[in-house]
Amino acid sequence: MPSDKEIKKEFKLKASKEPDKYYATSVLKAEGFSRNKCSKCGTYFWTTTGSEVCGNPACSGGFRFIGDTPATKKLDYVGVWNEFSRLFSKWGYTPIKRYPVVARWRDDTDFVQASIYDFQPYVVSGEVEPPANPLVVPQMCLRFNDIDNIGITGAHYCAFVMIGQHAFMKPKEWNQARYFTDIHNWLKEGLGLKNEEITFHEDAWAGGGNFGPCMEYFSRGLELGNQVYMLYEQTPSGFKELNLKVLDMGMGHERNAWFTQGKSTSYDTTFPTVVKKLYEITRVKVDEKLMQKFLPYSSYLNVDEVEDIDKVWHDVAKKTGYDVNELREKILELAALYSVAEHSRALLVALSDGGLPSNVGGGYNLRAILRRALSFIDKHQWKIDLPDVCKWHAEYLKPLFPELSENLDEVTKILEVEKSKYEATKQKTHSMISKLIKDEINDKKLLLLYDSYGITPEIVREESFKLGKKIEVPENFYARVAEMHEKQEQEHATKREEKLNLEGIPETKALYYFDYTKTKFNAKVIKIIDNKVILNETYFYPTSGGQLHDLGMINGQNVVDIFKQGSIIVHVLSQKPEFKEGSEAECIIDKDRRFQLAKHHTATHIINAAARKVLGNHINQAGAKKDIDKATIDLTHYQSITDDEIEEIEKEANRLVKAAIQVQSNFVPRTEAEQTYGMGIYQGGAVPGKLLRIVNIPNIDVEACGGTHLKNTSEAGEIKILKATKISDGIVRLYFTAGEAAQREKKQESHILEESAKLLNVKVEQLPSRVEELFNKWKLAKKAVEKKKQVDLKQLELTKKEEFKGNVLDKVSEILKTQPEHVVKTINRFMKELEEMKGKIR
Repeated sequence: MPSDKEIKKEFKLKASKEPDKYYATSVLKAEGFSRNKCSKCGTYFWTTTGSEVCGNPACSGGFRFIGDTPATKKLDYVGVWNEFSRLFSKWGYTPIKRYPVVARWRDDTDFVQASIYDFQPYVVSGEVEPPANPLVVPQMCLRFNDIDNIGITGAHYCAFVMIGQHAFMKPKEWNQARYFTDIHNWLKEGLGLKNEEITFHEDAWAGGGNFGPCMEYFSRGLELGNQVYMLYEQTPSGFKELNLKVLDMGMGHERNAWFTQGKSTSYDTTFPTVVKKLYEITRVKVDEKLMQKFLPYSSYLNVDEVEDIDKVWHDVAKKTGYDVNELREKILELAALYSVAEHSRALLVALSDGGLPSNVGGGYNLRAILRRALSFIDKHQWKIDLPDVCKWHAEYLKPLFPELSENLDEVTKILEVEKSKYEATKQKTHSMISKLIKDEINDKKLLLLYDSYGITPEIVREESFKLGKKIEVPENFYARVAEMHEKQEQEHATKREEKLNLEGIPETKALYYFDYTKTKFNAKVIKIIDNKVILNETYFYPTSGGQLHDLGMINGQNVVDIFKQGSIIVHVLSQKPEFKEGSEAECIIDKDRRFQLAKHHTATHIINAAARKVLGNHINQAGAKKDIDKATIDLTHYQSITDDEIEEIEKEANRLVKAAIQVQSNFVPRTEAEQTYGMGIYQGGAVPGKLLRIVNIPNIDVEACGGTHLKNTSEAGEIKILKATKISDGIVRLYFTAGEAAQREKKQESHILEESAKLLNVKVEQLPSRVEELFNKWKLAKKAVEKKKQVDLKQLELTKKEEFKGNVLDKVSEILKTQPEHVVKTINRFMKELEEMKGKIR
């Protein structure tokens, strides 16, 4: 099978030979456009002026709208969407709200990178109905491949709004001429452009095996957007027409606002109030004369498209008439300021939508831009507070995205924690670089320093300068970092397990969704493969969603494992079955195991909700495991959870248990579930399917979940959180028990406490004071040892005998394994001191 790049190239050539078949040429001809081939790049384009070059800035002479925009409509950033949605509503489209930028409904990406991501894979495939058809959406997106261009070209962003125009139509209903006419009318009516100011480019698009023609549109060197028509799919025998044709128009919100106002940079029009405040705080002056000469050529400095960036800087300087060093110094200072503004907005959106900076996955890129912003602030000694900048952004964007103002307190906390980590990194940087400076610090070492220690290249350059050595940082450093991590994520992707050949076997009817209390049933055996049995329907739960499988018997033979392959549930017996295919199966599920797993699963949802209430709305489930004795839930959180917070979460969880709230479970069409409950239903990973099973604890927690669940929160019994550990950057794991498992845990703790009290010759309630007393004694002893002073040997020997009698140290250590609530803090301190002194005394 050819690659997407090869498909695009082949189809673009094919479409160029038959433009009337693949593009809305009838509309273009009716509007007075004619087709030409660019004399510089060879692109076929449409214009009314007879131009010999296309609209690409490299061919047409850079950006030529700055200070002289041809748009007769002047739209600010908020006004672009207001006018676009107004016009497209009139033309039959339904405006919808943006999706979260954190793409929890997908398992192939961390963030939304284009508006079509909202509808992949299920709507695009035709499996699920779209929320409206046709529709338009102001979708905030995140991309990290252009970090190094931000602020320099005047048009690049990490976070940007892609205004999407989408339609999902069967071939008979497809109307490409209409969709093209609508976007052309936007250019004429929405922006107030005359046809002579518009250039259309013929292009092609391919992705995921699908492909089709594409039409880009430019004005005075600026690409305003493009329409993709997803019409075909690649097959082994060639390409064929899709059963559902998709319109995927993506238009740059930022670029349209910039274009209509014709200001120096798009940052001045995208977040004008923020830039104004930053100018005032930093006292950075914009040289309007320099910018007017520089910006038409700023697009030439795209580090992704040039091989020798220094040469391009010299070429641009020559064109502007400025000394290259002066030009570079002034532009890079402005670029730093714009980067702080842009990165702050990106962080505001990502953190508000549930993203967290970390050293893995998409969180890695969030930390990269955060530290890049902080590095610029340090370098220029600006008195800028990132949480303040985020608040300014939220205020300006409130008419478009009011939800960004709802989580500002949490965003502030996260940014403050990240800044403290950044400051800690800076403190260890000097000594590290002092050692490295003796050798050459090349690109590879810069990447290593950032990737392993979080030390930004800006800090390395500054520290090296102090030590008298100049370090060159690659212009595309952050793009290379992002690319490196994308490759690492792909390399560490888990391999798929070998699967059974189940061709021709019908879907198993899963009955466990409807009644977790049903533990006896009959079914028909439809397939036997070695010791594996497939029934026509089953109440046996297969391992999935972090919940372990049921155990039990089929016709008196032990069931030792259950798993799901596609839509078929496979029951694994301890030995080859004695019964035959087509026979009746009498099935019995281990009732105690089933009930305990159900309690732990519903308790997982309860704890998730309780943690979100205590810690904040950024809390999401990153994973979970439900076993018999205990369960775990992994939560997204930016720092370790304290003992007090654990106590609050446990208290809130048990309050929800005692509230005896009905647990509702229903199958809901995917689009309806998303529109009714929001994208927060995807906890712990993407959930496939046209229908979603929604487990709803009303006003508390709603999740798409296929597990066995209780019918009322009160059935969970007491919930006991055992401990919390940080398992990775940005992920905290809670260990807990519920119901009978929690009661067993309490009895075990009580036994250990009683045994420890007996060994220390005190009552259980006296343990805290006794441990405190011993701790103070050992504290004095340790102090004496450290100061190398004589210790009262008689008193010390008495203490030794008392505290190590009956191996008390080992016995008390058992207490810590289960962490009793009212003793653990004191014992923790006692044990630490005691263990340190144990070796010294002996």
